[in-house]
Amino acid sequence: MQVDASDTSAPDLLLVGGGLANGLLALRLSQLRPDLDLRIVEAAQTLGGVHTWSFFDSDLTQAQRDWIAPLVVHRWPGYSVRFPQFERALSTPYCSVTAERFAAVVEAALPGRVILGAPVASVSPTEAVLTDGRRLSAKAVIDGRGPTATPDLALGFQKFVGLEVRLAAPHGLTTPIVMDACVDQAGGYRFLYTLPFDNRTLLIEDTRYTDGDALDREAFRQGVLDYARGQGWTIDTVLREEDGVLPVALDGNIGAHLSRMGPTALSGLRAGLFHPTTGYSLPDAVRLADRLARDFEPATVAEDIRRHAHHVWAGRGFYRLLNRMLFRAARPDERYKVLERFYCLPQPLVERFYSAGSTLADKARILSGKPPVPIGAALTCMVERGRA
Repeated sequence: MQVDASDTSAPDLLLVGGGLANGLLALRLSQLRPDLDLRIVEAAQTLGGVHTWSFFDSDLTQAQRDWIAPLVVHRWPGYSVRFPQFERALSTPYCSVTAERFAAVVEAALPGRVILGAPVASVSPTEAVLTDGRRLSAKAVIDGRGPTATPDLALGFQKFVGLEVRLAAPHGLTTPIVMDACVDQAGGYRFLYTLPFDNRTLLIEDTRYTDGDALDREAFRQGVLDYARGQGWTIDTVLREEDGVLPVALDGNIGAHLSRMGPTALSGLRAGLFHPTTGYSLPDAVRLADRLARDFEPATVAEDIRRHAHHVWAGRGFYRLLNRMLFRAARPDERYKVLERFYCLPQPLVERFYSAGSTLADKARILSGKPPVPIGAALTCMVERGRA
C-alpha cells in the first residue's frame, strides 16, 4: 500500500530503502514498539526487489527464528555440498525468504506507511529529499539503500545470477545443494547453488568469487543452463531471474568508511553489516533489528548503529584474514580447495562459522595443518591494513 509522499507530518523514523535490513527493522519495531510512527520510502514499485534470502537455523537464536517465521517460505532439514574430491550432506536446517513474502508481510505490518516509487536524491539525519524535490522529515532517518562506493574498505565480490525454473520432470532433490564446485572454475572460485522449491521447481544460481564487481549476466545465465543440462534436467520454463553482487570483506578501516558516509544512520550492507566471507546479510539485519527495537531513541540511533557496526567489524578480523588468503594467496583455479578443506571439519564448527561465532578453538582448527595455499603467500596476508 502506498501513502502520499507529500504528507508533512514528521514520523519518529523514516527508513530510506525498502530492502532486507530496513524491512526487518520495520517489522521488528512494529512488533515491539507499536507506539512508534515509522515510514518506509522505496524507489521501486515493491519492497524487497527480486531476491531470495537464505539462512541456516544455527545463524539465529530460537527467539529470532520465531519472529521472522512469517517471512520464511521454504525450510529444509539439511543441505549438501559437492567438491571434486569430496561430497557431504549436513543436517543443519536451511531456510529461504522470498521477496514476494517479504513485501507482503512488511506492508501488512505498516498499513498506509509505505511510500513506493519514490527515489531519494539525498538524506540527512532528519530528512530525505526525493528526486522530484519533495522533502520528507522525521525525527530520525536510517539509510539502508544497499552497498555504495567503499574506498576505505578492500573488497572482493561474490556475484551470482539465478534462474527459477520449472522442469519437464522431477529433479530428485530433497534438500538444497548450497555449493557444487564440481564445475569449471572460470578463473576463480565458482560453484552452483540449487534450491528445490517443489519436485519440479528449482532456483539455480551460478555464483563466482571474483576481484571485480562487473557482472556478465549472459555468461552467468548460460552457466546455469549448462549446469541444468549437465544434471540431466530439462527446463520447461524460466519463471524468473535474479542477480546480485555481494561484498566479501578483505580489510579496511570501518571508522573511516562510516565517517565518509556522513552523519545519517545506516543499515545493512551500507553499514558494513554482512558476513565477511559469505556476504549473507539476513542474520546481521535480524540482530540490528532486535538491538534497535529494544532501545530505540531517535536522537541517538545513528551513534548506536555506528558503535554496533564498529563492534561487529572488530570481532570479525579472522574471517577477513581467511578472505585475504582466498583472494590474495590461493591460485585462482585452486581456490575451491580452501572450501573443500573447510567442509571436512565438524558440523558444529561449520555452523559457528556461518553464524560468525567461531571460537578460538575453531579458528585454530581451521588454520591448522598444511594450508591449501602457498605458505609464503599466506604469510603476506596475516596483517590487516587500515584496521580501525
